[in-house]
Amino acid sequence: MFSDNPLQISQLLLTALGTRMHIYYPDRIPGDSSVLVISNHRSFMDAPLLMAALGRSVHFACHHYMGQVPILREFIARMGCFPLDAPGEREHHFFRQATQLLQARRIVGVFPEGASPMVKHTLPYQIGAFHRGFAHLAMRAPVNDLAVLPVAIASNEEVSTVGMPLRLLSLFDPSEPLFAKDDWHPMVIYKRVNILIGRPQWISPSQRENYRGKQARSLVTELTHRCHTEIDHLLRLGCE
Repeated sequence: MFSDNPLQISQLLLTALGTRMHIYYPDRIPGDSSVLVISNHRSFMDAPLLMAALGRSVHFACHHYMGQVPILREFIARMGCFPLDAPGEREHHFFRQATQLLQARRIVGVFPEGASPMVKHTLPYQIGAFHRGFAHLAMRAPVNDLAVLPVAIASNEEVSTVGMPLRLLSLFDPSEPLFAKDDWHPMVIYKRVNILIGRPQWISPSQRENYRGKQARSLVTELTHRCHTEIDHLLRLGCE
């Protein structure tokens, strides 16, 4: 019988694909607290890998089109993921869903590079610019004991093939400019991969209070920079 537990599904998928994973610094994973996981993103395997590494189910924010494709939307629902809404309601929906999960002391996962590295051919040690939505969420969510946990997924051996034409995806999300290209969606399958856990960034009451004032932009910029720098450093270590 197919499991409805996201962690079990993740472990079964990694076993079926023959992926060997090594975890570094697992002692940095917060225990009984709300956690916002931030990671680089190159493969459909990233969410299952992070769940297996953390040993807990993680609710990932995923691209809008994934909630529109039959079969795929049923699978991501089993995985506990929540697709982003259409552009007009996207930000409100993301903050509402993620805040509810964090208040329930769940783990929420965000890939702040967005969809770009998923539809372009990138090298394992490369990391793109981060969108700042996760930092706004961390500062805005009324959640005690919230940790932002940067994690690097460093591939040491992989197989890269093609998935589907990008223009096919535009049928499900015509608002996404990345899909308006005559190219193919790459599919990266990790064979050997290192998961490096970064230092958790705890959100203090004073930071949350200052976010309501003139320091909001600087707090968000600082948190985004710290997470990006940490993952970039760990990524290069893990790819050596």
